[in-house]
Amino acid sequence: MGNRYGWVVVAAGAVITCVAMGALFALPVYLQPMATDTGWTRAGISTAMTIGFVVMGVAGFGWGTLSDRIGARPVVLMATVLLGVGLVIASQAHELWLFQLSYGGLVGASGGAFFAPIISATLSWFDKNRGLAVSLVSIGGGVAPMVITPFAALLIQTYGWRSAMLWIALGAMILLVPASLLIRRAPLLAEPTTAPAMGAARAPSLAISALKTPQFIVLATTFFLCCAAHSGPIFHTVSYAMICGASAMGAATIYSVEGVAGLFGRVLFGTLADRLGVRRVIVVGLALQAVGIYAYIYVSELNHFYLLAVVLGMVYGGVMPLYSVLAREYFSAGVMGTVLGAMTMTSSIGMAFGPLGGGWLYDTFGTYHWLYIASAAVGLAAAAMALVFPPARKDELPPALQTA
Repeated sequence: MGNRYGWVVVAAGAVITCVAMGALFALPVYLQPMATDTGWTRAGISTAMTIGFVVMGVAGFGWGTLSDRIGARPVVLMATVLLGVGLVIASQAHELWLFQLSYGGLVGASGGAFFAPIISATLSWFDKNRGLAVSLVSIGGGVAPMVITPFAALLIQTYGWRSAMLWIALGAMILLVPASLLIRRAPLLAEPTTAPAMGAARAPSLAISALKTPQFIVLATTFFLCCAAHSGPIFHTVSYAMICGASAMGAATIYSVEGVAGLFGRVLFGTLADRLGVRRVIVVGLALQAVGIYAYIYVSELNHFYLLAVVLGMVYGGVMPLYSVLAREYFSAGVMGTVLGAMTMTSSIGMAFGPLGGGWLYDTFGTYHWLYIASAAVGLAAAAMALVFPPARKDELPPALQTA
């Protein structure tokens, strides 16, 4: 498509993913001061993130389906309000269950709206350069560790974790509302449910048909395993680095290094996917991710953490956006919100295992080594599953699900 507004959607999507995902995934830097201040266990605090991933996945399916009907803009605006309210309540919680409910339930529910609807809207604008466009939208997730995480750490050191979380909530609301107003679908998809081939009565059945295809099943399973592999290391590495002797700010900057590397990884992997094929790039990336995760058991110095952050930041930062590009090769734009929402649900369930599992393994064995060993094994399983990606042959799909 020649309409340049698609790149405006890309820019707005990058800002939204940066602020929203940064606010959501900043919890690791709160972990240590929260445990010290409240006496809550690491596993108990981590459970909020686990709940968040599960709720985000379930809500993401609903948000994605809703965006197919009413568009991405109102969905993202509603989620922005939910994000702010959840963070405000969590910042003032004095009981663990209330913190888990507000952060995991409300903030987690909002998180599901910042992937499927925005990526679906972005894909609708591009016939070419889809890998690059989607990677640039997701680049916000790479910028977030560079900006939101150190900013949160600085606020925590200056004002305490409660005030820091409150200011993050207010800042997110101020930035997300105007950015959300720029999100819109391509003109041909402005009213997807009124088209003859995608009438209101048929659209739900077509979306369900998409979720039953071998293409979706293999794609969703690979996405699940990929996220299950890296969620634990991502969440617990700051704490692990501090145990190894790094300062709180030094450990927090590991995320910044991952973020910088992820920026290059997204552009590199997106460009390679457009040229070499998205399946090949995903398989290689998943294999490298597993090797990098396992290498953590040999790390104890901050500069070594930085080195691994460069490798893993490029790899998982580059691979994650490509699942939606591959989904677009399999399915039509009219059901992409539902498809991506379902993918978000499966990936979020995978992400849910890492924080809680890593906290439990540390509380039980007094070391994070078993977390990295288990995560690497799951990462290898993801690479193996990616090897059996079905071809994007149109004759295998119902006509309305075939790519345009």
